[in-house]
Amino acid sequence: MPRSAARDAAREILEIVPLVMRTVAAELRSAGEMPAPAHFGLLTVLGDQARTLTELALLQGVSLPTMSNSISTLEQRGWVKRSSPAKDRRVVLIEITPVGKATVERVGRAAESHLGDRLAALDGPSRRKLQGGLAVLRQVFDAPPPSPLQAARATRRRTPARPVASNS
Repeated sequence: MPRSAARDAAREILEIVPLVMRTVAAELRSAGEMPAPAHFGLLTVLGDQARTLTELALLQGVSLPTMSNSISTLEQRGWVKRSSPAKDRRVVLIEITPVGKATVERVGRAAESHLGDRLAALDGPSRRKLQGGLAVLRQVFDAPPPSPLQAARATRRRTPARPVASNS
């Protein structure tokens, strides 16, 4: 695919994904399923594994104070808990609780239902095209992303070193 066509496809993805997510979020809010849709993403990330505040902030692209506030809200709702591994009590891990897992499952089912209702209006050929396109996206993005720390290190490695000025 020529670079310009790839950029056009990228632009379309960046336009469509937020539109889909806004629509789902509005439907979930109106149905009373989730007070803050951003929390769903956090809970989903934590469903994979416990993480530190720093990792979560890097993954979500927010400051540590912002992430700390979000985690406090989730903790108040009983959706996450903070813990420290026995081998290093200085580390604080954020992990999803059973109530948080149930919330993710409930909201996920509701979101799937809302999207299913919207997509039911598509005819067969359009639905097959959509599923084909989604399969391509899954293939491109299915590799697990690097950890936030790995990504930060990779960025530092790609940054060219400045030339050293010579005295001659």
